[in-house]
Amino acid sequence: MHRKSVYRKILVLVLCINIITLLYFTYRYIDSSVPDSIKIMVGENEEFNFNLPMEGRVTSADVDVLNVNNKNVPKDLIKLDLNKPFTLKSSSKGNYKIHLKLFGFLDFKEVTLGVIDQKELIPCGNPIGIYIETNGVMVLGTGVINGEDGLNYEPSLNKLKTGDYITKINDTVIHNKEELIEEIQHCDGKDIKVTLRRDDKITEYKVTPVKTADGEYKIGAWIRDNTQGIGTLTFITKDGQFGALGHGITDIDTSLLMEIERGYLYNADIMTIIKGKQGVPGELIGLINQDDSNKIGNIKKNTNQGIFGNIGSGFVRANEHDAVPVGLKQEIKLGPATILSCVENEVKEYSINIDKIDINSQSPNKGMVISITDHTLLEKTGGIVQGMSGSPIIQNGKIIGAVTHVFIQDSAKGYGTFIENMINNLDAD
Repeated sequence: MHRKSVYRKILVLVLCINIITLLYFTYRYIDSSVPDSIKIMVGENEEFNFNLPMEGRVTSADVDVLNVNNKNVPKDLIKLDLNKPFTLKSSSKGNYKIHLKLFGFLDFKEVTLGVIDQKELIPCGNPIGIYIETNGVMVLGTGVINGEDGLNYEPSLNKLKTGDYITKINDTVIHNKEELIEEIQHCDGKDIKVTLRRDDKITEYKVTPVKTADGEYKIGAWIRDNTQGIGTLTFITKDGQFGALGHGITDIDTSLLMEIERGYLYNADIMTIIKGKQGVPGELIGLINQDDSNKIGNIKKNTNQGIFGNIGSGFVRANEHDAVPVGLKQEIKLGPATILSCVENEVKEYSINIDKIDINSQSPNKGMVISITDHTLLEKTGGIVQGMSGSPIIQNGKIIGAVTHVFIQDSAKGYGTFIENMINNLDAD
């Protein structure tokens, strides 16, 4: 009898574990099926079909009336049945909050619904040279200094940290590493006050520079104040704004998003292509024409969704006829699409396939899994290579996203970001 009782307890325990596991994965599935944010265009019907046992109530402080299933409903009475297909439409911009209840009574999550202006963008695919300067001098790390007395010192240990930005030395504003080094040399062995920005907060430390055998003073910090590279221009707008890369510019040593003070876009020429292969990403090797006559834009923002700023009017005029509508993430379909890229001395359209769509991706630049299907591009590059980041993705006549990453183990596959993630960073009109 005792053995049977033990067996029953084990069976009950296993059953409970299975039920909890089932509930957990059901929750995860439902949560991933409904995005945390949805966008619709002003004046356009957007269709949704989640087929989930949920109800939603919509509230807003900005928009008075929302059109649901082609019916105008006062905002206090807006209800959605996510178990059936429905349409949403708004005649003006604004922001809604959709409060979801599972089975109509269990609070589940809140979804942000944004109504945005109808957008047309000019997809590009042009190679660009990128140069940025950091907002302050970036600290990469700290290290040991050998002093003139032969002893080792670590003056910045437990004070400066990787990712800090030095903004002042003794109340003198620092813009670049040359100014930083010059101020340190003026210390004459005395303590200096280092002002730095860490996680958007200003912090101050006293650091004692160490005099080395060659007579220089050092604080034992590895630093960087600029970077440059090759990428792809994703789109421009008729009013002279641009978006590029689809992901942010990160420091090569720390992998941290770089905080920029200023930056510039230049014309670039692709000189060599290193083909990608399993385990080794390929690369576009380019020449940046870094002179004023080849400067085509100013970089204002470096974000997780790419770089953004203003582009020259001549560049806009040359491409104005190519404007296409924006496709939101709910419009994207699995299957054929194309990208624009420059690997044959001119921008061309190449075929791809959209293999997976994650409308609720937690990564801002990994909403789609794509694979290159164009034989010419595969032969030329082996698939997606470094420098192609930002290549616009086109489907059904709309720009829907941009290439962002390559799969290291399969260079024919990679990630793409949704174009709506990028246009969030454009400056308001």
